[in-house]
Amino acid sequence: MRKFLAVVIVLGLVGGGGAWFWAGREAGPVIEIRQPDRFIGQVTSLDLMVESPDGQFTDVDVALEQGDQSYPVFSLDQPTQGDVRQETAERIYIIRPIGKQDVPELQPGSARIVVRASRPVLYGLRQAESQLTRDVEIRLEPPRVAVLSTLHYVNHGGAEFVVYRATPADVESGVTVGDQAYPGFPASGAGIPGDEATRVAFFALPHDQDLNTPISVYARDPAGNEASTPLVSRAFAKQFARSRIGIDDRFVQRVVPAIAATTPSMALSTDPADLVASFVRINGDLRQQNAETIAGYAQRTSPEMLWRSAFQPLGNASVEAGFADSRTYFYDGEEIDRQVHLGFDLAVTQRIPILAAHDGVVLHAEDLGIYGNCVIVDHGLGVQSLYAHLSSFDVNAGDRVEQGQALGRSGMTGLAGGDHLHFTMLVNGHPVNPVEWWDPQWMQDRVLRKITEAGGSGM
Repeated sequence: MRKFLAVVIVLGLVGGGGAWFWAGREAGPVIEIRQPDRFIGQVTSLDLMVESPDGQFTDVDVALEQGDQSYPVFSLDQPTQGDVRQETAERIYIIRPIGKQDVPELQPGSARIVVRASRPVLYGLRQAESQLTRDVEIRLEPPRVAVLSTLHYVNHGGAEFVVYRATPADVESGVTVGDQAYPGFPASGAGIPGDEATRVAFFALPHDQDLNTPISVYARDPAGNEASTPLVSRAFAKQFARSRIGIDDRFVQRVVPAIAATTPSMALSTDPADLVASFVRINGDLRQQNAETIAGYAQRTSPEMLWRSAFQPLGNASVEAGFADSRTYFYDGEEIDRQVHLGFDLAVTQRIPILAAHDGVVLHAEDLGIYGNCVIVDHGLGVQSLYAHLSSFDVNAGDRVEQGQALGRSGMTGLAGGDHLHFTMLVNGHPVNPVEWWDPQWMQDRVLRKITEAGGSGM
């Protein structure tokens, strides 16, 4: 019996020791530092994910280390130090400000984020630990920004151009018009020589923003430090038309089934009794979806200015509708919808060649909801042109086109009441009045003069 008990004790000790050993080899919680990536500034947030089986954590501690100093910024023992959110049973997110304003001891230079986490194993008798560090740079000085160009005049619904400097060279910069941002580009893309700090930007004062909306040039560094300066400018009021549009059965019977066939995601009813309701959905919801698609193409603009003269209008065309025309739609005398028409409707004769307004690269050449067969051409620096309701295409996405080159032929696809071209200009995805871009004097005064004054060639 004594030998048996001894064997049992030895086996127990061996088994316990093995369990203790293997428990010590268990992996600790998974740690992921989602933000910051490389920089910490005056105002920076830590975004941290920690994951453990069954969501069991013993400790989660975060510190900022700089030199021989360590500054604790979060502990699971004091969760009020940050915003702790549990996404799943195993995963938590910790969000905590860690910039200079919240950790005043930080100094410019190198630092590192250190995250330590542990979870219980072997019934809580041991802890499985993990650690993750990330090297960062503390950057506390705000960028600098200065406007170089002069005489900035913008029409309501129109566009403008600015030349400015933003330092250091790695800052993000551009123009803000109220809550809308317009990115800047290296001035070399507009033919202006000099260092990388010189930038250019096109911006707009859209028709639906207040005439007195503040306009500023901004710069933001990778650490989130910002600087801005008001852009000395003058805005001019413009009158926008109002019109009444009658919708009849013949029109909805033609356009609704065709658009429903090319937009299956909307599940539009083509039952004769539902055509007017489907038209209203197309005119509102699909119009908004199409606007978001168009705005998305702004991210694909070239950093090079691909033109040096006024844009070309459709020759000998009659204007059927102007820019920012506020339309009220009626069916059987009853108001059914209101929308704003953000382009020019131009008509000559049926199925005429539609020519590129200027040099550029085709980004889109296919159906686009209310616009039917549509071509979008990028001209660089956030400037693009749109041609809608075509009956056919002569180009494909990716083609390089020259001013006057045929893009397709006019038609009445999409929400067109008859054969015509819907044309508009876009600045960072925002529709602007095309009339300015057709005007050689506007192009010279508002754009080319500033390029020349900054040392570039305006032609």
